[in-house]
Amino acid sequence: MREQLLAVEKVQAIEWRDGALYLLDQRLLPHRQTWLRFDSAAEVADAIRDMVVRGAPAIGIAAAYGLVLGARARLQAGGDWREALEADYACLERSRPTAVNLFWALQRMRERLARLKDGDDILALLEAEAVGIHLSDREANLTMAQLGMELIRKHQGNPQVLLTHCNAGALATGGFGTALGVIRAAYLEGLVEQVYVDETRPWLQGARLTAWELAGDGVPVTLNADAAAAHLMKTKGITWVIVGADRITANGDVANKIGTYQLAVNAMHHGVRLMVVAPSSTIDMSLESGEDIVLEERDGRELLEVAGHRVAADVHAVNPVFDVTPADLVDYIVTEKGVIERPDSAKLAQLMCRKRLH
Repeated sequence: MREQLLAVEKVQAIEWRDGALYLLDQRLLPHRQTWLRFDSAAEVADAIRDMVVRGAPAIGIAAAYGLVLGARARLQAGGDWREALEADYACLERSRPTAVNLFWALQRMRERLARLKDGDDILALLEAEAVGIHLSDREANLTMAQLGMELIRKHQGNPQVLLTHCNAGALATGGFGTALGVIRAAYLEGLVEQVYVDETRPWLQGARLTAWELAGDGVPVTLNADAAAAHLMKTKGITWVIVGADRITANGDVANKIGTYQLAVNAMHHGVRLMVVAPSSTIDMSLESGEDIVLEERDGRELLEVAGHRVAADVHAVNPVFDVTPADLVDYIVTEKGVIERPDSAKLAQLMCRKRLH
């Protein structure tokens, strides 16, 4: 399966070349494919905050490269560069609060700095660490694609009707995707009849990004309003809801794009399995449950306006962009370390002690 996925790889969102970070501006997709160059940690933080790059793993990768850019500037400036670099850590950490991959990647970079020896090429080692984070995520996605595909084949051998929410594809990761990696693999194995994609208000990641990715791969994809999901489960024979995650707590609660929680409730009512696909870097064992997660709320204008034009009445808008799905609504969590069925604290702890499967 790895070779099959590599053979059809088309989409990348992050490139590191010539000492600079290049990001595909996801705000302009699918109509324009524009790459932006970033040369400082502050610029990368702004790109994360402004949704140029989004998706938990991709945010973490971008932040790691952002710290390389910050270190270069601090070293060139002279003085106590380590102390000065703390400002770049803080700037990047403030960019988005919910996706744990951001903090995980920055901690990886901090740990690499702690292992420096006299005479080491600081920038070369930091760059290698960031590239390693990037490539490791890509490999994890390939492993998860295989594991998730095998789950679908195990439970339903015939071509299936799937539903996904938001974008957990190549655009949100180091490549191939988490949820979309599984869907891609299942399609290549002849296990997919149709994929329904929630449009994902208010940024329309499903309509603009996921539908674009899947259509580009030739996967049969149909777009639907978020509010239509329960009706489709009832009438269209959907057998799996497959989503990514921005943070998974020690008990198996899942923070993901707003709307995932109601999908999980509807899936349980209709006998539809829920598969959460995320790398182990998304699992935050320091938080006991989803109640401990800081859930980001964004400016209400994202709901009140479309392309800068007001479409709503003169009212206040609440705009939470993540919700928490309780573990007891999750059938499977798929990671590169293995699969957990009906997650709980003991199973998560056991998983995190394992080595990667690839």
